[in-house]
Amino acid sequence: MTRDKQPIAVTGLGLITPGGQGAKAAWEAVCAGRSLAARDQALEGLPMDFSCRLPLSEDDVDRCVGRKSWRMGRIAKLGVLAAREAVRDAGLDPARWQGARVATIIGCGMGGTEKWEEQHLRLERRGPDQASPLSIPMIIPNLVAGEVSIDLHARGVSLAPATACASGATAISLARVLLGAGLCDIAVAGGVEAAVSRLTTAGFWRMGALSERSHAVAEASRPFAADRDGFVMAEGAGVLILERAADAAARGAHPRALLAGCGSTSDAHHPTSPPEGAEGAEAALRTALDEAGLAPQDVDHVNAHGTSTLLNDATEATLIARVLPHRPSVTAAKGVLGHTLGAAGAIEAALTVLTIQHRRVPPIANLQAPAPEFDIDCVTKQPRPQDVRAAVSHSFGFGGHNVVLAFTAA
Repeated sequence: MTRDKQPIAVTGLGLITPGGQGAKAAWEAVCAGRSLAARDQALEGLPMDFSCRLPLSEDDVDRCVGRKSWRMGRIAKLGVLAAREAVRDAGLDPARWQGARVATIIGCGMGGTEKWEEQHLRLERRGPDQASPLSIPMIIPNLVAGEVSIDLHARGVSLAPATACASGATAISLARVLLGAGLCDIAVAGGVEAAVSRLTTAGFWRMGALSERSHAVAEASRPFAADRDGFVMAEGAGVLILERAADAAARGAHPRALLAGCGSTSDAHHPTSPPEGAEGAEAALRTALDEAGLAPQDVDHVNAHGTSTLLNDATEATLIARVLPHRPSVTAAKGVLGHTLGAAGAIEAALTVLTIQHRRVPPIANLQAPAPEFDIDCVTKQPRPQDVRAAVSHSFGFGGHNVVLAFTAA
């Protein structure tokens, strides 16, 4: 086996989502199958005044982060918390590891949007000398990877991929490349986003991407439903610890699952819309399966991108039916958690790992049955027991970024 084909072990998970802090809380939330959307005071007065926020106050987040929180934007704080949990879960100790061999790859699609808005208002109302000297470090998206590396004493490769809603999945895919090439021994990889702000919400609404169910916010996000009308804004972070399987075994670690293959392509089609035929997404899916040594019929489960938008869900359903006609089970976490944008790919990768581990597929919230034109097997109403040996997680981002991650049981 060549170095770049070595199996990659997922040895740790860290999640902070609208379901709560920790992987256990996120898993319980998606298995409950109830949307976490609620009115958002910060969005009051906008046509879409609801979102999926973390059930933690800013003070709670600051206390968890500790004394360095004063210099961090919200995205960095969430990234640090998720990374710490993932490291603990993997049984690793940053005080003892060889930091130069630890990579941090944390994707972020939007950056510190709430700080952009806050500091712009201060500038306009109070003058330039009242803008915070920390404005830029709190805004730029790469500071998540930077603060995580500082917090964990990780001095290896540090990257901050920005591929919109595929950012977290891109980070995990890049981590696999680095591990396979021998450029690191441990990768702290994932995604983060805290972009629920007035400007971003208004922008997505003007694009027609958000649900307009302001009369029934808990029913707004409904992936693959015939009457879907858009997604719900959300925030969160997801981090995975990845190691070469042989290295994990040598230190006595028990992998949660294996990252067996990755596929990344570009549509080269349109800034925000996928091509109707989903050719780029199909190429990413087939590449991930080929790298994993899997045939399409080997896939037991699909964690879909499932945004609850008209075009994305239709395109993705067509892709699944065409490439995986044996109808593997399909779930979509955005029905419960909302759309965490750049964090979504990492959060959903972690949930795919948990599905394999627990042999249980979470249901899609607000879905009784998929739209009649979709020939896919959506899990609805309650979790489905299933022995999942191989699963794929889809992530698709504005700009035509397609990333598919293939996981297998360890």
